[in-house]
Amino acid sequence: MLNEEMDNEKEEPRDPEVPAQENAGQWAQPRLDLMRIKVAVDRVKEELRKVIIGQDTLMDLLLVGIFSGGHVLVEGVPGIAKTLTAKLLAKTLDVDFSRIQFTPDLMPSDVLGTTVFNQQNSSFHFNAGPIFSNVVLIDEINRAPAKTQSALFEVMEEYQVTVDGKTYPMTFPFFVIATQNPIEQEGTYKLPEAQLDRFLMKIIIEYPGLEEEKAILRRFSRDFKLDKRQEVDAVLSSDDIRQCQALVEQVYIREELLDYIAAIVHDTRNNGDLFLGASPRASLAVMKTSKAIAAMNGRDFVTPDDIRFVSYPVLNHRIILMPEREMEGFSTKDVINDIIQKIEVPR
Repeated sequence: MLNEEMDNEKEEPRDPEVPAQENAGQWAQPRLDLMRIKVAVDRVKEELRKVIIGQDTLMDLLLVGIFSGGHVLVEGVPGIAKTLTAKLLAKTLDVDFSRIQFTPDLMPSDVLGTTVFNQQNSSFHFNAGPIFSNVVLIDEINRAPAKTQSALFEVMEEYQVTVDGKTYPMTFPFFVIATQNPIEQEGTYKLPEAQLDRFLMKIIIEYPGLEEEKAILRRFSRDFKLDKRQEVDAVLSSDDIRQCQALVEQVYIREELLDYIAAIVHDTRNNGDLFLGASPRASLAVMKTSKAIAAMNGRDFVTPDDIRFVSYPVLNHRIILMPEREMEGFSTKDVINDIIQKIEVPR
């Protein structure tokens, strides 16, 4: 889908001095042509902005999730377009989409599917559940009990489902966007730490600013039913996503920056403010997402700023505050910021 538009785009010439700034002596590969990612980001955002006002960080991080091959948890109060943005993002992708509304009575078989007996030919066959899709929106994920949430463990990590001893692989791409409301507690269940760790990022979104809210009112003053959603078109195919992921994987990251990531994550495990630190899966997530954000910004190398930008959404759901720190009003954001500030940035 991107090929025609890429033919009309010309990449700006790169500064030949950039590799020298990023330790050119270690540069062992030709510079990457990131035009495909630039066009993909621009086209997806253009479609989303037909309906969505603001939420630029949410859009960027959702695209980071897609290009990194990970899943995303979106947290925010009701009414700030969490579900709408996820649905519209899926609409910009020329792939299958399904939505699962999590409720307290939802069973694992309602998500994964079940084996049923066919009386006509006396055989069993598997009826696939809604999880068998390319983009899966799980709305209000914390409304289902632990039994149902645990049904997602295998599919989110291993991209396969095992039912009655038989394994069914997922098709590419497989991307889970889950939403949850942090305020409402009645009828909700806390996500297990093992479940949270399977999300590449947890994106916390806030209320729009005053000017953004004015723009929302003006845009929809004559569109009560949000008919503008019908104007959003699919602009990325599964092959486009595969090629973008391949480009992100080739983005260069210096050894010193890998050490920098390791130092940040390691500090969470030896921090007096934290009861639980982040796992090696978090280190890999920071590396992957920093490469994705660098590519989206037109760079084929990672900078410390990329790492700092992704550290909070990657780490905030993987660490647990000490009870006394929580009572004092500390937040995970405070702790992560303190860690980033005290660790020396590689030169």
